[in-house]
Amino acid sequence: MTPGGTSLHHQTEDLPPLVSRAVELAQRLSFDFSCRPEQGRLLQLLAGGRPGGVIGETGAGCGVGLAWMLSGAAPGSQLYSVECDRDRAAAVQELFADQPSLTVIHDDWTALLAYGPFDLLVLDGGGSGKGSVGTAVEPTLALKPFGALVIDDFTPLTTWPPAHDGEVDLARLHWLMHPDLLATEVVLCPGMSTIVAVRRG
Repeated sequence: MTPGGTSLHHQTEDLPPLVSRAVELAQRLSFDFSCRPEQGRLLQLLAGGRPGGVIGETGAGCGVGLAWMLSGAAPGSQLYSVECDRDRAAAVQELFADQPSLTVIHDDWTALLAYGPFDLLVLDGGGSGKGSVGTAVEPTLALKPFGALVIDDFTPLTTWPPAHDGEVDLARLHWLMHPDLLATEVVLCPGMSTIVAVRRG
């Protein structure tokens, strides 16, 4: 969830049609916490690299990130997204009723794990399992071997160990140093970075 993310799409040209539809829904529902366009293009690229894969997302919001992935996903891919807010989940289900490859679930984020393991898993939204030890998704259970994990909304790394609000950023360290993952941080714009990781075989 990125504050102002929906609004930033209005400044972006050549949006895929599905993304434009989702942005319009977010605007109607006054939901301004969609992923940034830069994150969306990364998701579009990563979804396209998993032909026939199982793709999961926590925190559908109003479907903007989903729309980016649907716009890039190869034929045969199956996408699953969970949203804890009943009204938003219903709105996204209606918005993408013409997308047979997509299932949107109204539930807590943990319900998504029943649809895995995943070839690509995007952890987004509040309470989404992207915290540190004890609260986070377990990669060996949630991902297929060599499956990819995406965790957004970090600030770009400037020190080591990474810090957040003057404290060691344990959540970021958890993913970057996880023994079952090969992980790196990708800077998408001056104020935001994303961790992309692959489960070891």
